Order: sequence, then structure tokens, then C-alpha cells
Amino acid sequence: MKKSQTVTRWSLFSLPLLFLCLFYFYPLTKITLTSFFYTGELDFSKLSVLLKGSAYLNVIWFTCWQALLSTVLTLVIALPGAWVFTKFRFRTKNLLLSLLTVPFVLPTVVTAAALRAMLGKNGLVNELATNLFGLSQPLITIDQSLFFLLLAHVFYNYSLVVRIVSSYWAGLSQDTEEAAQMLGATPWQVFQRITLPQLLPAIGSASLLVFIFCFTSFGIVLILGGPGYATIEVEIYRQAIQLFNLPMAALLSLVQIIMNFLLMWLHSRLSTQAKSGFFDNPHTSSARSPKTLTEKSLLSVNLFVVIVLLATPLISLLGRSFLGEDGFTLGYYLALFQHDNDSIFYVEPARAIINSLGFAGATMILALILGLLASLFLSSKNDSNISFWDALIMLPLATSAVTLGFGYIISLNKPPLNLRDSLLLIPLAHALVAFPFVVRCILPTLRQIPENLKEAAWMLGASPLICWRRIVFPLIRRSILVGAVFSFSISMGEFGASAFVARPHTQTMPVAIFRFLSQPGSLNYGQALAMSGILMLVTCSAFLLINRYDSGSVRQI
Repeated sequence: MKKSQTVTRWSLFSLPLLFLCLFYFYPLTKITLTSFFYTGELDFSKLSVLLKGSAYLNVIWFTCWQALLSTVLTLVIALPGAWVFTKFRFRTKNLLLSLLTVPFVLPTVVTAAALRAMLGKNGLVNELATNLFGLSQPLITIDQSLFFLLLAHVFYNYSLVVRIVSSYWAGLSQDTEEAAQMLGATPWQVFQRITLPQLLPAIGSASLLVFIFCFTSFGIVLILGGPGYATIEVEIYRQAIQLFNLPMAALLSLVQIIMNFLLMWLHSRLSTQAKSGFFDNPHTSSARSPKTLTEKSLLSVNLFVVIVLLATPLISLLGRSFLGEDGFTLGYYLALFQHDNDSIFYVEPARAIINSLGFAGATMILALILGLLASLFLSSKNDSNISFWDALIMLPLATSAVTLGFGYIISLNKPPLNLRDSLLLIPLAHALVAFPFVVRCILPTLRQIPENLKEAAWMLGASPLICWRRIVFPLIRRSILVGAVFSFSISMGEFGASAFVARPHTQTMPVAIFRFLSQPGSLNYGQALAMSGILMLVTCSAFLLINRYDSGSVRQI
């Protein structure tokens, strides 16, 4: 029986592994070989330049410490929020949980546009301050500063910490805490000695993910950080696009991949203990309404932080999309659906919206198939190498989109993989980014299913297919739905890979937004905000559907 199970597991895993080999490892290998054999002979001169050049070492050092500082700031701000969403029941809780998710799946160009719309030199806050107080200079001047960069990282990753930690926290048993309180322990002592040690795997898992996303941050650093702040990702872009120095770009990519693989391996070990997904809802029977003045104050402060940090930039972006030179206008939205032969785009902007919806649907199907098969393989508790395979699955998230884009151009241009002009290229690139997230949504739920439950079904004569249909699938149905919505939203907002593989007839919404922002004129800027608003509303609606599904499930129980 065990031998047949092993064969079945590896058969399931063969498709995700083949997908990674063809569309991840092969392009990376191709660009690396092309770079190091650029002159026809093996050349390691760039390695000595990297090791001896202080500029490159400074870039690596800045990438590390800004990611660490961003992670610490995110934890300081988000952990109180995780406590609030775990312990208290209040109105709009599900709505806020949905809104928390939106910044994480928005493209970086939209994140930058939202923060600039609120805090930029010509942002909403500065305009209000100028009108109210008659200031001659902007009240807030944080454009192209380290603070703006760190603020954007907190804005982007806040929901990640809240959702992972709160979902794990909600699953902890309350018996030990109640026993300690009965023995006279104060709430702080209970938290410090009992709750916090149990939360460390979830906190560590969330921290590593935040660090990795900040370590590989590209669009936020490029747009908000300015020329004075270059991470490894930005330097890869500069070396490849501006200087066309492919050997150095490839070498920096290898440094990034090695470091992130080690981080992903550590994360996979922690996530085995922290059996919670990215977006499990923190439903717990112990959640209650705040009673004391202290609890009400803490709830109010955290809700205020959520509104100011997350909701206000999104509201500012949406409000700006309706404000023209003469006040309220729908002109920017209407302009998206008007065909203009003299437009800077090869196709009308409305076509980008249709393209994005079609690509997102295809990506969702492909990512769900790959993610479900990989999750079934990784859910085994008897394989000592699971951490390695788990880290391998997550590796695409830690790879430069610039490197992947060039890899696709170099490697997928000849039969039998001549896909450079194919409609399949964008869904394949998006699925490479999305299906590791699907794994992180489904895998923790699979690991929570007791093995004796399935073994009992087998002993009673149920086939593996019946066991899957009657036992496993009902238990992971919500996680599959979350993975589907998440992969759809990731595809809608994916910018890095699309910027390199999209063609004029396959332009997506994030690429259109970036091109709008790159052109002068109030109409282009207004259309960028309008398209960003549409993208934001589509994403928010998708996660509201999950919460409606959760509410229905709770009522049925």
C-alpha cells in the first residue's frame, strides 16, 4: 500500500515539476549560460568585479538591511492587528479582512500611485494643507526617500502578517491560558509565557515571507525610492535594460536566487509547524465583543491604523480618479473605452482590461491544477525531503521578473517551445508566480487532516478516489476557493513578468497603467488612476466573495 501511495504521489508531482523545469529552470539556465559564454568562451571576470566592486556589495548590503528594517516595522504595526482580529468580534470585521488583502495583490505601480495620490508632493494631504493653511511649500516632502519606501513595504505586507498570525492564533487551544488565569497569572504573563511561544512558528513564517518580498522588491523601490536607493532587483534591471550587461545581471540574479532559496527552505520548515494558510479567516469560538475601556481603546487604535495605513491611500486613489482640472468628472473612465488611432498604445485601453480578465481566468485554472497536485505531494508526513521540495516550489517568488523575462525571450524563441508571440506565454508566466501561492493556501489545510481519518476510510473499503471526494475535498474546498481567487487576483495585478513578455495585442492592465504613468499630461495620469481604480475594485470584489462564502458556511453550521 505504501509503495503504491509513493508512486501515486510522485505521479501527481511530476506535472508541477515538469512545469518548473520547462518554464523556470530552463529559462534561468539559458540566460546564465548565454551570459557567461557571451563571448563564446567561459568568462568569470564578472565574478571578480562583483566581489571587488564596493558599489555592488553596497547594493547587496542595502537590499538586506532595508528588507530587515521593513520586516521589523511591519511586525511592530501588524502584530497588534493580528491580536485584535483574533480576539474580538465586531462589525465590518469580514469587510476589513477583505480590504486588508487588496494592497498585497495590487501591482506595484498601483501601490506607488495610491501612496503618491495621498502623500506625494501633489498628493491629497499636501493639497488640503495648502488650501487650509495657505502654505507656500508642501507640508509633506517624502518623495524618493527611504521613509516612503519603508512605508510602502508596510502598506504592502501588513495583511500578510495579520492573516497568517491571526489564523494560526485562532486555532490555539484556550485551555492552557484559562488554567494559567485561574492560577493568578496576569494577561501579560499569560501572553509572554504561554501564547507567544506557541505563536513563534507563525510569526517566524510570516516574517520570512515579508523579508523575502521586501528583499525582492522592484517596482516600489524603482518608483518611490528614487535613484539613490538601489536593491539587487533594481540593479539587475539597470544592468540588463540600461547597460545591457547580461553577465552581471545574471550573476546578481544567481546571488539573489541562492539567498532566497535558503530563506524559502527555512520558511518551509517553519510553515510545517505553523499550519495556517495565507488567507485563512481567524474564526474562533472565543472571539468576543470588547468589554473593558482598555479593550475598546486598543480595538479603536488598531482600526484607526488600518484605516489610515491601508484604506486612506486606496480611497485617495479612487477619489483622484474622479477629479479633473474642473472638479468631478467621469472623463478619465470614459476615455478608457474610446478608440484613438493617435494613442500612445497599439490597442485601446479597454482591450487591456479584456486581456487581463482572459489571462487571469486561464492562469487561475492552470495555477489551481499545479498547486493542488503539488500540495497533495507536499502534504506527506513521511518524507524527510519535503522541506527541500517545498522550498523549490516557492523559488519562483524569489526570482527577478527581469531575469525571467529575458530568460523567456532567449529560451522560448525556437521550436518546440517557440512561444514568444503566443497567447499562452502570459498565462504561463503568471501561473509560475501564482501557483506557489495556491500551494500556501491549500497545503496547511491538507496537513491539518488527521491521517487516521483517511486510514479508517481505506479500512472500510473506500478507494483513494472516494476518500478524496467524500473526505479530503469537502475539508479543503474553501482553501481551493481562496487559492482560485488569489491566483486570479495575482494575474490581474502581475506587472514584472508582463512588462517583458506582453506584446501590443496582449497588453495587460498593469502594463497599460505603467505606460500611462510614463507619459506626461493630466489625461494620461487620470487614465492611469481610473484603470488602477477598476483593478482595485475587481480585486476587492473577489475577496468579498470569499467572505460571503464564509458567512454562509458559518450560518449553515
